[in-house]
Amino acid sequence: MIAIVDTRTNGIFIQERIGQFGEKFKIYKLRTIQVFMAESSDVTQVGQLLRKYKLDELPQLFNVLKGEMSFVGPRPDLPGYYDLLEGENRKIVELKPGLSSLAALKYCNEEQLLAQQRDPLWFNDNVIFPDKVQLNLNYYYHHSFLGDIKIIVKSVALIYSK
Repeated sequence: MIAIVDTRTNGIFIQERIGQFGEKFKIYKLRTIQVFMAESSDVTQVGQLLRKYKLDELPQLFNVLKGEMSFVGPRPDLPGYYDLLEGENRKIVELKPGLSSLAALKYCNEEQLLAQQRDPLWFNDNVIFPDKVQLNLNYYYHHSFLGDIKIIVKSVALIYSK
């Protein structure tokens, strides 16, 4: 309800992402941006709070219920990244995307990190994304139930430490 009033929209943000086996699916989030004009948008004050505590991602539980996502696994990415992986790196898309991962924990402040870069797109494509691929590939080979529990605990602890 707050997202509806705060953003003056329906409150839900829907975006196409790449899921398991490279299949596209629609991910759900609470809208945190108020779009004033086609070329201008700002994160609302409530949106900043929702993002800080990852509450904007609560609707992704619907994606989990639908079987499109799991609690732990590589975060689903936009088309043009995971769907273009080749060779051994392509194994990542065999995994169901998750609400959290080791890469998501490492880059929990990715937005701020990118904002500090002179060329954020270059930094993402040449530094962050390749590192996420390696972290997710390591998860592919070594994931376990106990490991997933540890990631969930670390994710909750990270949210509560903010």
